[in-house]
Amino acid sequence: MSGYDHEAIEAAWQERWAKDRTFHVPNPGDPDFDGTRPKMYVLDMFPYPSGEGLHVGHPLGYIGSDIYSRYHRMRGYNVLHPMGFDAFGLPAEQYAVETGTHPRITTDANVANIIRQLKRFGLSFDWDRAFATTDPDYYRWTQWIFLRLFDSWFDPEVQRARPVADLVADLEAGRRDADGRAWADLDDEERREFLGGRRLAYIAEVPVNWCPALGTVLANEEVTKDGRSDRGNHPVYRRPLRQWMLRITAYADRLLDDLDLVDWPESTKMMQRNWIGRSEGARIRFPVGDAGEIDVFTTRPDTIFGATYMVFAPEHPMVDDLVPDRWPEGTKETWTGGAETPGAAVGAYRAHAAGKSELERQAEEREKTGVFTGAFAVNPVNGAPIPVFIDDYVLMGYGTGAIMAVPGEDERDWEFAEVYDLPIVRTVQPPPDFEGKAYSGDGPSINSGFLDGLEIAAAKDRIVEWLAEHECGEAALSYKLRDWLFSRQRYWGEPIPILHGPGGELRAVPDDELPLLLPEIDDYRPQTGLHETSEPVPALDRAPAEWKHVVVDGVPYRRELNTMPQWAGSCWYYLRFADPHNPDALIGEEADRYWMGERGVDLYVGGVEHAVLHLLYARFWHKVLYDLGHIGTPEPFGRLFNQGYILADAFQDERGIYVPAADVVELDGEFSYRGEPVTRSYGKMGKSLKNSVSPDEVFHEYGVDTLRLYEMFMGPLDASKPWTTRDMVGVFRFLQRFWRNLVDPEHGALRVVDEEPSGDLLRLMHRTIKAVTADMEVLGFNTAIARLFEMNNALVALDAVPRTVADTFVRLLAPFAPHVCEELWERLGHATSVGFAEWPDYDPELSAAETVTMIVQVNGKVRDRIEVDPAITEADAEALALSSDRVQAYTQGSPPHRVVVRVPNLVNVVVR
Repeated sequence: MSGYDHEAIEAAWQERWAKDRTFHVPNPGDPDFDGTRPKMYVLDMFPYPSGEGLHVGHPLGYIGSDIYSRYHRMRGYNVLHPMGFDAFGLPAEQYAVETGTHPRITTDANVANIIRQLKRFGLSFDWDRAFATTDPDYYRWTQWIFLRLFDSWFDPEVQRARPVADLVADLEAGRRDADGRAWADLDDEERREFLGGRRLAYIAEVPVNWCPALGTVLANEEVTKDGRSDRGNHPVYRRPLRQWMLRITAYADRLLDDLDLVDWPESTKMMQRNWIGRSEGARIRFPVGDAGEIDVFTTRPDTIFGATYMVFAPEHPMVDDLVPDRWPEGTKETWTGGAETPGAAVGAYRAHAAGKSELERQAEEREKTGVFTGAFAVNPVNGAPIPVFIDDYVLMGYGTGAIMAVPGEDERDWEFAEVYDLPIVRTVQPPPDFEGKAYSGDGPSINSGFLDGLEIAAAKDRIVEWLAEHECGEAALSYKLRDWLFSRQRYWGEPIPILHGPGGELRAVPDDELPLLLPEIDDYRPQTGLHETSEPVPALDRAPAEWKHVVVDGVPYRRELNTMPQWAGSCWYYLRFADPHNPDALIGEEADRYWMGERGVDLYVGGVEHAVLHLLYARFWHKVLYDLGHIGTPEPFGRLFNQGYILADAFQDERGIYVPAADVVELDGEFSYRGEPVTRSYGKMGKSLKNSVSPDEVFHEYGVDTLRLYEMFMGPLDASKPWTTRDMVGVFRFLQRFWRNLVDPEHGALRVVDEEPSGDLLRLMHRTIKAVTADMEVLGFNTAIARLFEMNNALVALDAVPRTVADTFVRLLAPFAPHVCEELWERLGHATSVGFAEWPDYDPELSAAETVTMIVQVNGKVRDRIEVDPAITEADAEALALSSDRVQAYTQGSPPHRVVVRVPNLVNVVVR
């Protein structure tokens, strides 16, 4: 072979890698394990094996993590770089329902297809460690972790999880009491209720998102802002149901505080902090007639003198105790919702609120609705009676499910007060020039009795003291974070290994009976088309009677018929990758100590869409396992990197429906689909926008190495970048030129001589090594590739390439374009894979440069190269780039949308 035959080269080396198990990495205890080497654990977020397969946008992160993995192997690390599949869940089951195929068959076929595609990308995964969450050997341990949660409680005194058995021992010994009662004084049902109120996995009646059309409850993230299911667009209703819950709220403080232990993007940390939502304030008790007292949490206890009404969440359990038989005398008609009695008004409003999602209920622009309950509370600081309303903008999951409304200092309360003609009392003095309505700024207290004249901070301290002295409140913390709804009524999920006894007792399936396998059933579809008030019927209700009903020690039990959510299997997979074939533990002690080390996964790469829930749930499970002594690190992911997205043209017809981008025709700047005009837009490549590009076509025309280089060269890895297939030509030519620089295109002989480089070539080689090495450490792959382009150009004029330069260049390029580099490395006389060759070193003196070449890009494409001082500032680099004639041809005198500066190597100008 003389020319660059990318298809033959890539097929040959992928076959050899598979045959030789080139990227298999041994574990501690294996005969060929070398524990003297440092470890590098590089992990991609678990993909879901869709029936659609991969498009060219999917592997952006995988290619980046693969380059980083290959680089560290060459630096002498033991690299753990595994891959597996998050295969349970609603998408797989819905696809199976639509096609009439059992979810297992569908899922296995999808997994096989995605493995085939991933291998075509030349990714150096250790395939010996691969698994799917649907594998019984894997979900055995998912069930095992659930039972650890069920058998544990969070001890607030030591701020960690402990076995429930320890709590029972303390209760029996009298070292603790059961909410003021001796353990011996409680009957069996009371004991179960007490322990259930503390277990980390427990059953409770909670408001859930019930989708009758899908026959299951949905997590908040599976419901659109319009109150419909994200899959199928079906109506979703809020209603109370008994469901399994995980007590993640017990870990709220640790989940917040331990963000300081990880190297994550600050934006991701902020999203987690906001989701947990810790607020400091006070809990205040308001007497509410014969119903007793209602606790209210507020971050502004200093404004209590301005509390002129209260609002409960519609589903608050205390509402039923508040509602009188008839309207109090003088009730305003606007307060009643047109109902004849308070009970009728509350019932009608609850039905109305049940059809709204939490996003809808919290929308700022929502119409102010609500009804009077017919009850009054008493303001504890001044004894004033204040009416109690229900309104769907108050949620049960935050605070106590009830608020004191202070319209003088809260815009939403002000608007509600205007609609319902309620009093408005300011408690903070606005500045003289303030002309708005509610005032939430600083100022002295007014209309607040003994707080008058105090600034906000001092007023807060004083009122909290007063509340404590009068036993009607105290300082408190509140969190937005809610316990994790863990039940699903679907078939395709991990069975929950719990038995229900005849008296309501719960019994764990013994560990030695795990995995509890999914039963084979004739009809695995959920019971759908139910009424909004119907009880969910789990798909496993159709399981054979011998599976559903078991007898233990002569006592009949019924198995739990709900399954786990898709999140379960993806909470802990990183641990199993480190020890996937261990039959005795989810991860062995030696494997955990070596691969997880002190900081967990060394590099975790995935999309920012998982910044909250997946990461939060995984951290929660990890901390429980850490507390119980099963693992040795406090956090699972030491470093997180969020890759950007591949963007592509998308097209919509006159109805706003997306049409297949591949079938759109362009003529004279106008676009049409099947003869009808369409409008071009821009968005993330994917199924929903119908703008996917298949990698198979790219592989055939340009090759895998070209695609890998192109996706990395388009721009910074953490930025979103536009895809244009025709732009791959430049990268393909680079590889062709690289091949011709080292191989005679006519005869196939090496164009390499055993001479040492000197002069400019020697300095360029060392500068390139230094620059590429620095870029690799920070995942700056686009600038590293630009350096390799420069070096490649310098070799074109040579009659022959010094062997040292050839060896160095092949090693530098190998992480990016592994197939062609393996081929050339072998031709250069090396017997082992370039993937394990030693990374080249540079001479500091020879690598020093008076100037460096700054690459200037427009929308990720190189438009200019400018020689600059290595110490150039960001401001000067930006100014120099924007003044370039080649850049101004694209900006056309308009200011750019954004400028990304990475001094001294790169400026990327983003224009629209």
